[in-house]
Amino acid sequence: MQDWLSNKFAVNAANVKSLAINIVLVTNAFVWYYFAIDLLKSIVQTAQINQSTVLLVWVLHFAGIGFSALIGALFSKKVKDKSCFILVWMILGVIASLCTFLLNLSNVPSILLLSLLFGVSLGLGMPSCMGYFSESIAVEKRGRVAGIIFLLSGLIMVGLGSISGGDIGLQTIILSSWRMSGLVIFVSFFLSSPHQKKLEKYESIAYKSLLSQRQFLLYLVPWTLFSLITYLTVPLQMNIIQNMQANSVKILSADYLLGIENILIAASAVFCGFLADIVGRKRMSIVGFALLGIGYSFLGIYPESPLSWYFYTVIDGVSLGILFVIFIITIWADLSNGSPSEKYYAVGVLPFFISYLLKLTTGPEIVAAIPPTSIFSFTALFLFLAVLPLVYAPETLPEKIMKDRELRSYLEKAQKIAQKEMKNQKQEKKEPQKKTGESQEENTEEYIEAQKLSEKYY
Repeated sequence: MQDWLSNKFAVNAANVKSLAINIVLVTNAFVWYYFAIDLLKSIVQTAQINQSTVLLVWVLHFAGIGFSALIGALFSKKVKDKSCFILVWMILGVIASLCTFLLNLSNVPSILLLSLLFGVSLGLGMPSCMGYFSESIAVEKRGRVAGIIFLLSGLIMVGLGSISGGDIGLQTIILSSWRMSGLVIFVSFFLSSPHQKKLEKYESIAYKSLLSQRQFLLYLVPWTLFSLITYLTVPLQMNIIQNMQANSVKILSADYLLGIENILIAASAVFCGFLADIVGRKRMSIVGFALLGIGYSFLGIYPESPLSWYFYTVIDGVSLGILFVIFIITIWADLSNGSPSEKYYAVGVLPFFISYLLKLTTGPEIVAAIPPTSIFSFTALFLFLAVLPLVYAPETLPEKIMKDRELRSYLEKAQKIAQKEMKNQKQEKKEPQKKTGESQEENTEEYIEAQKLSEKYY
């Protein structure tokens, strides 16, 4: 395992443990929150509460995430050892998980308290967790590590989700056990490596200054448009698929399509994460938005065609894999440019949670008044418009890294050419004058290409 990590992520043995603990930390948090909000949904559905109370539950939950994330990012800079703060945060997550055994889940105040507790348990330390990630993982490796995190998270969510089967009791046990396991692993790492590297070179940026940064806004605006627009269409998508099934149209259920999409997200996240470390974040972001726009365009033209939905599911899975890797994990660390990244993450992920709140509350009412063809076309248009800020956004992957990788690939190609020439020379000694013209022409073209590369870099 250590050799594999060293080869794939270009880290030495001393950094393998740091890489592994970062993957464990972020994956544990993602999976824990997936089961926390799933459990909260199950509790809300089974409890006999009115719609206004349901609205209050979700507003309280997501407000807890947002405000605690902003406060946690502000507070983390004042803590001397970030590992201690993360440790306290994980203990809070364990306490929140165990509270599900102690609270009366049919009582409205208990549900509201649990909703707020789950939100604070995620938001308070998540920026510090991601800040720890950005400090420990080099900029040229963040995309691939993010891809691995999403792949592992997806596999674990599917595996544990199939065990729980929507049962509140099993969900509670899984939630508590999973967070506890993450805490045990982190404590083991914390005890074996008590003195962590601290970031002292740069001062933390103020929120006001952050929101005035041009490059930050050029990535935040399209991410916000994506989050708000696409998640609002989810209830409408479910309704259309259910109506198609009711009209005897042969199409997979919404749950099956969602399962396929999640598999594609996890698989494409790894591939796209590696690509983001090679060609850059900006190019991959534009590709992700363009693909998603194409998918919604097909739904706008043929909203009741099974082929359109299958095509959209594939396109949506791939594009979400790209955008999640970049906009949830990678880009905010890049934009911090070596300074503390907690506030970048705290603000950067807010659109995702705001859109999730709208999806669970006002989303169905908003889309109900708009015809399907119109809303899908409207979504496709805004996704294409969201690409415009990215055109003017700077590339966050350093140009030197991309050039070095390009040069290294050409050097490998030149080495193969040299080996081929040596082989041809040996064959020419045995078979003189055979295919001399063709080999000379090929070598001349290769020489011209090598000369151009030499002039470009040297």
